[in-house]
Amino acid sequence: MFREFVSTIILFYLFSALLFLSGLYYIVIILEIHNLVAILSILLPLIILVGYSIAMLALEPLKEHYKELENLSKETLHELNLPINTIMTNSSMLKKSLQDEKSLKRLHRIDSACDMLQERYNELDYLIKKQMRYESVELFELDKLLLVRYDFFSSLYSRVDFELNLESFSVKLDKIGLQKVIDNLIDNAVKYSKDEQILVKIALKDKILSIQDFGIGMDDIELFSMYDRYYQADHEKKGSGIGLGLVRSYCDKYSINLKVESQKGEGTTITCDFSKVGVENG
Repeated sequence: MFREFVSTIILFYLFSALLFLSGLYYIVIILEIHNLVAILSILLPLIILVGYSIAMLALEPLKEHYKELENLSKETLHELNLPINTIMTNSSMLKKSLQDEKSLKRLHRIDSACDMLQERYNELDYLIKKQMRYESVELFELDKLLLVRYDFFSSLYSRVDFELNLESFSVKLDKIGLQKVIDNLIDNAVKYSKDEQILVKIALKDKILSIQDFGIGMDDIELFSMYDRYYQADHEKKGSGIGLGLVRSYCDKYSINLKVESQKGEGTTITCDFSKVGVENG
């Protein structure tokens, strides 16, 4: 396919060059026009038409490839979502009927693997929608979105004590993208907490969102590398290491001031300042 495409471009270019030279010969030799301005005024429309045609010819396969890739991405996401939901549903049903400890542990491992698949699905879904410019900027209450995510994570992590302190505050942003940001920050706070003390504080005050954990923390080197793709402070923790890169990309795009404070062995606090994008509640 690529060779045929290159051959077509070369043939079209040679034909265009031949047409251009023929036109130049006809103007100069046959019509005996030697004025440069007159020659350019005659040939310029032909040059523009040929350039536009070559550009369209070159872009057509790319447009077709992009459309195929878009359809494939949608189909893949749909096919991924079905088995994930099936696994989760059947696992939940099996837990109600099983009492054997070994079987329950195996189901727990299945649930953990399914959670990882769900994380990858959510990230792919958001990245594809972002790439295809399906982002939808809307006005919504940030405190209510945080309450929704709190309900989700508190049911997912029953062993975690979440402490909330939320003020009413509205923003006009890509809601789906911000939900992904919040999910990444909360999930990281839980993931890197110490097993014996899992407390996560979520606060929204004076247009600033802060998420604080009391886990393993990071030193200066880790803080410097934390936004690198696939970097993980603790390789034993599950995850892809691309979450904070997505967080920073989102915050940069919407002028949200992102700040990270951390001390090794004491925990991490991440703050997002929404002062530039906030809308005062009336």
